[in-house]
Amino acid sequence: MSSSFMQLRHLRYFTGIVDAGSFCQAAATIHVAQPALSQQMAALEAELGVALLHRSVRGIRPTREGKVFYREATSILQQVDQLRSIIRSKAGEPEGVVRLGMSSALAASFARLLMEASRTVLPKVRLHLVAGDSLQMKPLIVSRALDICAVLEDEPTSGVTRQSLFQQRLHLVRPPDTGEAARAISVEELAELPLVLPTRPSTIRDVLDRTFEAAGVMPNCIAEVDTFASALSLVRAGLANAILPKGEIPDIPGDEDLRPLAIDPPVHMTACLISSGDLGPAAEAVSALLVAQVRKVLQTRPLAGRELMTTP
Repeated sequence: MSSSFMQLRHLRYFTGIVDAGSFCQAAATIHVAQPALSQQMAALEAELGVALLHRSVRGIRPTREGKVFYREATSILQQVDQLRSIIRSKAGEPEGVVRLGMSSALAASFARLLMEASRTVLPKVRLHLVAGDSLQMKPLIVSRALDICAVLEDEPTSGVTRQSLFQQRLHLVRPPDTGEAARAISVEELAELPLVLPTRPSTIRDVLDRTFEAAGVMPNCIAEVDTFASALSLVRAGLANAILPKGEIPDIPGDEDLRPLAIDPPVHMTACLISSGDLGPAAEAVSALLVAQVRKVLQTRPLAGRELMTTP
């Protein structure tokens, strides 16, 4: 393929068409006449020798080759878009967009604090926050779709740069009107309760599955949810019990009356910050700010079930 043919505009046109799902909508979004846009895509496909788009009355969708091209084109455009911010950050204060991933449990406690601190300390940085599980986050870090992620791990994530933040013990979280109970609950007793568990794939679900299997019991799972907030809503409604990082509960307004109960023997998770290890100035600044905010919270408001990690 000739090196002079493909330009950044072809990548922007193609990703714009895929995102819009039609030539007409893409033309309006990227301000290029529809006939010209169609001609550019036809020329691009001819140059590559493959069909990138499947055209039908229902709209436009990428072919198998088109999906690969879309992924790579998106990555290239993201790097190009960050180039100006990187250069300006080197010359002064950090600026640009930082794509931050967080587990829903950590986001519930730390996302607002980070946003507030970032607006004050890093006014030229814009955070793009994505909530999910570490199993979902790692591929996004590897593909550079995300810059940094704060996740809960059962085992160290391989293939990424990793910084431990704190260790968190899992607790059973009961509805407010449950009544008095012992200070701890066994895995066997836990399995008999109506539980809401994380939907697979999930790091917390994986460690719970192994814990129940090791104890030789089957949990009474009455519902599965994708987010920390959804689990808490079912607990507040008195419909189920949840197994969650206990230390997060008192940090969330409105959840102070929920009743955490320690699981015996203990089941621990580790909160970590992971990245590709090749961060721009803005992402480095956000990473440092997040670590500082987490440590500040844990030092000023120590909670049972948390242990600050000192490993750099």
